[in-house]
Amino acid sequence: MRILKKIGKWFLIIFVLLNIAILVSGKTYLYKGVANTYLKGRSGPAIDEYKIFENREVKAGTVKEWPVSKFDNSKSISAEHLKQFTDMGTIAYLIIKNDSIIHEQYWDGFDADSHTNSFSMAKSFTSMLIGAAIDDGKIKSVEEPVGDFLPEFKEGDNAKLTIKHLLTMSSGINFDEDYVNPLAYPAAAYYGSDIKKLTYKYKVTEEPGKQFKYLSGNSELLGFIIEKATSKKLADYFSEKIWQPIGAKNNAFWGLDHEDGMEKSYCCFNSNARDFARLGKLYLDSGKCNGKQLIDVDYVLNSIKPAELLDDDGNKNQKYGYSWWLIPDYKGHRIFYARGILGQYIVCIPDKKVIVVRLGKKREKRKDNNHPTDLNYYLDAAMEMYGN
Repeated sequence: MRILKKIGKWFLIIFVLLNIAILVSGKTYLYKGVANTYLKGRSGPAIDEYKIFENREVKAGTVKEWPVSKFDNSKSISAEHLKQFTDMGTIAYLIIKNDSIIHEQYWDGFDADSHTNSFSMAKSFTSMLIGAAIDDGKIKSVEEPVGDFLPEFKEGDNAKLTIKHLLTMSSGINFDEDYVNPLAYPAAAYYGSDIKKLTYKYKVTEEPGKQFKYLSGNSELLGFIIEKATSKKLADYFSEKIWQPIGAKNNAFWGLDHEDGMEKSYCCFNSNARDFARLGKLYLDSGKCNGKQLIDVDYVLNSIKPAELLDDDGNKNQKYGYSWWLIPDYKGHRIFYARGILGQYIVCIPDKKVIVVRLGKKREKRKDNNHPTDLNYYLDAAMEMYGN
């Protein structure tokens, strides 16, 4: 009994000291992080927890329904692939071919109208808004200095930074992109309540425009630039320039750092498979929708070609454009795609006029080429069923 009391005493002391350290450091976001991960039996975020955050609606307008192919669901996912899908916690799998739904399947109670987090697919959506702002004359070009919009980047090495460096993940900023450390940028930005204060703590420490280094803070800075350039909230601007023109069915929800605050532009855009597919179609059609050019064709084409950089292995970059992932040759096909940390994908296969959207709860580790291995499951299943 005496030993148990001693253990309890030390536990209480450690608990009190930890709380004091959290309060003194100002990292009170850790309470929300722990409450919504470890205390719920998880080590990370969930796909459908957007309601625990403040959000801003991305309002839909007139719906443009997807046509349904006469071959819709005429073929089944093979047993091998189906096991892979379920092992990865897939909740939505949608294939668009020749602008029509040809396969659609949902699991675990999710459906065509369910909202889940896109996570880092939002980086590609934020890139779309940069293109829209350039079209609107709010931003001169991707070569414009970040300091033209954000005073924090007017002096010293920070002044070297351009919008293009942020789009291509070559900023040279010392963001700590660590998904395990709860003190690093991703967790602090996701659960914190002042994303601008957090983001401005980091500085340019390496020469921009030289080497690819994937950093979520780059996309958050793009969000700050869009807000400053347009004098509009990201969700409102996205609704006006993209979401309503593409005929999205449902309002989306873009996560904020606090009530009426700043969108987490590097993540946290919540929507559904069919509406995500519309964003893929917009880029598959080179920025045009319903006969109207929503984003300049040159910007779109530059977005989905490799930026002139060294990749993180020191080789010529072949995998990243303006916040879109690229596969120059997948079994004879050129592919571009958006992706999120738990296996959220919008995949475009231009020569097949195919869009694949997969949403789920898990993603496998990246291979040497930096593309997650589970991506192959969803591509191969689509090719096997409807690749002709």
